[in-house]
Order: sequence, then C-alpha cells, then structure tokens
Amino acid sequence: MFMRQKIALLLRVLVFIGIGLHAHPCLALKFFMLSPGTSFYGKSRWVKVNEGDTLLDIARDFDLGYNQIIGANPGIDPWVPAGESLVFVPSALVLPRVRPTAGIVVNLAEMRLYHFFSDGGHDYVLTAPIGIGTEGFLTEPGTYKVKSKTVNPTWVVPASIRKAEPDLPAEVPPGPDNPLGDHALRLSRKEYAIHGTNKPWGIGRRVSHGCIRLYPEDIAMLYPLVPVGTTVQVIYEPIKVGWAAGQCWIQIFDDFDGRIENPLSNVMAALSVQESAAGPLDLDFTALFKALKERTGVPAPIAHPKRP
Repeated sequence: MFMRQKIALLLRVLVFIGIGLHAHPCLALKFFMLSPGTSFYGKSRWVKVNEGDTLLDIARDFDLGYNQIIGANPGIDPWVPAGESLVFVPSALVLPRVRPTAGIVVNLAEMRLYHFFSDGGHDYVLTAPIGIGTEGFLTEPGTYKVKSKTVNPTWVVPASIRKAEPDLPAEVPPGPDNPLGDHALRLSRKEYAIHGTNKPWGIGRRVSHGCIRLYPEDIAMLYPLVPVGTTVQVIYEPIKVGWAAGQCWIQIFDDFDGRIENPLSNVMAALSVQESAAGPLDLDFTALFKALKERTGVPAPIAHPKRP
C-alpha cells in the first residue's frame, strides 16, 4: 500500500510540474517508466539562448549538471554564450549497470543520482544531477542506508572543515547561508548526506567534502519519496553501455579519478555482455573511438544486431 501511495504522490507532483513547466522551467526532474531490455531513455534537443542566459541557467532549466552542459557544448562560453545561438541539451541517458528494484544509485563519475522503485506492477526511475566531493574528499564507493531525514536541517560543521576554515561557526542554522539547503537525507556511514544546496551552480561539479548535493527543487521532490532505511549504492562508472530500439548505445564521462586503466577493454567487455543477450553485433568503430576520445557524456549509438 505504501508504494502505491508513493507512486500516486509522484504522479501528482509530475502533473503539477507539467502544469507549471512554462512558468517554472527548472522543475524538470527526469522520471521514466522502465521497459524490460531497455536501458537508454530520454531525448536530447537544441535550444536557443535567451538574452542574459548562461549555460548554467539552461542546465538547471533542463535538470542537467554543469559537467553535462559544458561537455555537450565545447567552445561555447558558459558564462556569456552568444545571444540567439543554439545550445545542445543532452537529456538522454544510459542507465548504470547497478539497477536495483528499489533504492538509490549514485554514479560519481557521471555526477548523477538514480532512484529506482516499483509499484508491484511497473518499475520506475527518477534521476537528477548532483554535486560531489572535491579531490581528496570523493565519497567512498559502497553501500549505505538512509539513517535519518530532516527538513530545514542545522549544519553541524565537521571538525575537518572547521580546521580548514576556522572562521566557520560550530553550527549553521536553517536559512539561506546553510549549505545543506532545506532537506537532508543522512547516510549510515561517515558524515555523508544527500541534501540540497544554497549554491546551485555547484551541481555537476566537484564542490563538497563528500556529501551529495542536489538542486533545491530536486531534493524537495526526492525527499518525500525516500523512506528511512533506503539502500544507497555509490558507484564510479564513467563508461555506460546500454540497449534500446535495436541499437547499442554508449555514454562516456571523464574518468576524473583515473580508475579505468583501459577504456577500450572496458567497453568491449560491456559489449560482450550485450552480445550474450542480443546476439552478434555490428560495431561502428568510428563512433566508438569518437566517444572514447571526446568523453562528452552525450550518448551515441555504436552497434546494432548483425543482419543475416
């Protein structure tokens, strides 16, 4: 019963978003009903730059992070894009390999969070861009639980941060100066949390001390849907391979932590898994090597089933 109420709540929120989208374009959290055998979802598009817009404004309007909008638009000034110019909005994605029936998956390399859930008849995923830890403070990959939830949290400043920034107080109360924003999901290990932010420009960047930051509107929608005890799996997967509409897709992000020794070998192993499910594939090596070289985060089709 709880899960059906959860789905109903989500659908009501989505209806609200649909009604208010033109007035509040940043309310664009991605939500998909999952289909068996399909791991590529969404649709990218081109949009015209309005007067005064930055690429960060466009990214937030379409629920993307800084890393995605910059990667998809090389050569465009992110702060002063030419007026009336066209910007590519990469709203399509390949799901990570880890796809639980229920729970949260955080892909650090992609800087994106996925919330998987089911109503007993259909499976769904809700996804949002995130800000992650700076160099030396990257969240440790592994399995966590949501141990508590707080609206309007007080930030108890960790000793490690006060040591680096001694002018900070011991606690920061709720309000515009609180870096936790208005909602926090505290995790079961260390001092990690999934929370909002008072600095939305940090979404899609390495800005935190290990916590996972979301746009304020995204955490506000996610918060009521995630009960205490929810499993959170933190992974690092810069290369994702998936299937949809008779094609094999690849989505590659920058391996900023240097964990993939041989990217091509990684891709070929993933394609071998696809072949075991779909049969022999015709591989487009030109598209594959282009994706490996550019690492823009924009999905590209690289193979299809071999024709008899």
